[in-house]
Amino acid sequence: MFLLPSPAVFLLLVSTAVSLPSSAAAQAAPPVFGYRDFAPQAAVEKKFLAVPDAKLAGEALKMLTAEPHLAATPEDRKTAEYVAQKFRDAGLETEIVPYRVLLNQPKVVRVEAFDAAGKPLMTGPTREHAEGDPFQDDPRVVMPFNGSSGSGDVTGDVVYANFGRLEDFKQLDAQHIDLHGKIVIVRYGGNFRGVKVYLAEQRGAAGVLIYSDPQDDGYFKGDAYPQGPWRPETGVQRGSVQYLFKYPGDPETPGVASTTDLPDSARISPEGNQPHIISIPISYHDAAPILQALKGAGVPQGWQGALPFRYHIGGSGVRVHLVSEQDYQRRTIWDVIGKIKGTEYPDEWVVNGNHRDAWVYGAVDPNSGTAAMLEAVHGIGALLKQGWKPKRTILFCSWDAEEEGLIGSTEWVEQHVQALDHAVAYFNMDVAVSGPEFTASAVPSLKQFIREVAQAVPNPNGGTVYAEWMHNRGKPGAEDHRASNAPVQSGSDARVNDLGSGSDFTPFLQHVGVPSTDVGSDGPYGVYHSVFDNYAWFTQNADPHFLYLQQMARVFGTEALRMADADVLPYDYPAYAREITSYISAARRKATDDGLALDFGPADTAAARFAAAAAKAHAAQLASSGNPAQLNRTLRAAETDLLAPAGLPNRPWYKHTIYAPGEYTGYAAVVIPGVNEALDAKDTARAAQQLVVLAEALNRAAQTLELAH
Repeated sequence: MFLLPSPAVFLLLVSTAVSLPSSAAAQAAPPVFGYRDFAPQAAVEKKFLAVPDAKLAGEALKMLTAEPHLAATPEDRKTAEYVAQKFRDAGLETEIVPYRVLLNQPKVVRVEAFDAAGKPLMTGPTREHAEGDPFQDDPRVVMPFNGSSGSGDVTGDVVYANFGRLEDFKQLDAQHIDLHGKIVIVRYGGNFRGVKVYLAEQRGAAGVLIYSDPQDDGYFKGDAYPQGPWRPETGVQRGSVQYLFKYPGDPETPGVASTTDLPDSARISPEGNQPHIISIPISYHDAAPILQALKGAGVPQGWQGALPFRYHIGGSGVRVHLVSEQDYQRRTIWDVIGKIKGTEYPDEWVVNGNHRDAWVYGAVDPNSGTAAMLEAVHGIGALLKQGWKPKRTILFCSWDAEEEGLIGSTEWVEQHVQALDHAVAYFNMDVAVSGPEFTASAVPSLKQFIREVAQAVPNPNGGTVYAEWMHNRGKPGAEDHRASNAPVQSGSDARVNDLGSGSDFTPFLQHVGVPSTDVGSDGPYGVYHSVFDNYAWFTQNADPHFLYLQQMARVFGTEALRMADADVLPYDYPAYAREITSYISAARRKATDDGLALDFGPADTAAARFAAAAAKAHAAQLASSGNPAQLNRTLRAAETDLLAPAGLPNRPWYKHTIYAPGEYTGYAAVVIPGVNEALDAKDTARAAQQLVVLAEALNRAAQTLELAH
């Protein structure tokens, strides 16, 4: 029997076990879902938890962030070799896997603004500078630019469009503001930057400027760097504007791995995945003179930022000249893959990944994750040296070119589609540490798994990660800024968010259906994608003693160990069923409120069948004895059953019927996306068709779970 103790009892038992000798720890080990006898595993985990070292994690972070390492550069290759050596030192079978992908690097990026009389207002982008920063003057720091930006030379009047969300552009539409030939200026936040450009391009804009408003991550939030953690005046958020919501990865090879020997004839035009127009990121130092000179109506409620003047919509008052010369080439990137072969189920993979490339130094994003992953590997390597072997194969993966569009992970997934049918989990870590507040996202079947892992890992403040997580639940900003459109789940437990996009779990979950999680430790972080996301900022603001890097190494490694050695895969399908049922109920209410006549009956029936089958499968998990291999295959197959073979409307690369990034959010998850996006578009015929697709997927998954025994 696999019974779960109450959280309070669990916390007491785990904290006691961590401090006891191995034999006593084994005696005190609480029952854990997925294990018939958790005592041997508790002893293994205790040995692991003792190994990840804060000082070593800090040394790895310093090494990884010593140089700017944009994807496909020589410095990026050096970080790949460093990670590969660390994997080999720990005893992992390791290879560096190259891919040949289309990437742009900037040759010329220029912004010039003039007032109505032709008087110059600004020329930029201004070089990033903060007093005393030791990393900002390296000549290898790439100028502010956007991955996937178009090239060209355009001039136009400026219109301000707030965050560049669909509702913001609809406000401009309602005011009959014509964007044809205009330069649209938008602020970061509210959606993925590529969506901002996508919506502007649809309306005929000639170019887009994206700036960081101090209201969102600058002095309005608190002291700016170097006095505090928030974005200084000249800080710029670089980033990709690839149309990620259509498909990620190499834009020339959707669905196909862009291996180095792939012939050019197998590649397609990337036009459907990239904007044609220019987009350029700028600082609020450069945006301020443009915004201040804009004429026209005052901005609507909610559009005013924190710069010290009234914002106007514009359309007159400022003309901007943009020049963008982007060097597009097929360039080589390098994933690093380390493997520990399983002893009992070698074809069942537990995949763990973090990306390594950065726009500049990437101390927080992503190399806090890389440093933590390396210490997790260090801990598991110590177990290997003691003779331990996992039941399932464990892979640790250092992805490249994530920043340009999740490219390294997507190409690897597309190369290993068949093998990933048997992958039991993908555990992601991107921004591992920007502060002390633990956060997690997962498919519903792994949300309780994450909570249990957090209950097993000590927190730097004493107690467990779970206890601190619960303590932080009510704090402002404690929830994921990429939260989904799902109805709020009631309950007193720690909240685990839904998976949208913006990191490397996307191809695993939403293209091939591998159950996935994403973990991190958050805090005030205003230097995202700027030159200031460096070792100096990190040690001043995020984690001066690297204790949270150590914590996240322990969390990440414990996830891998626990999933690799579970007797029965610890998927919680009843929780999945409850959430899906709530999604369908919310969609029905939305359809009713909008006056759309739709038949939800078949979807309701399928959801009820899925819930009943989930309960049966859960009972089988609890009662399992002997060799559970067939049960585990059944449990794993149910997630894949939730994929729609034809994919989502207008973006067939995305196949998951329950979770996808929203077409107009890009980051945040849209639940039952085929149905909900049709409802948003008031497209009754498409909504009806997608309800059928959803019901079919739920019936497939239910039929599979009904075989559980």
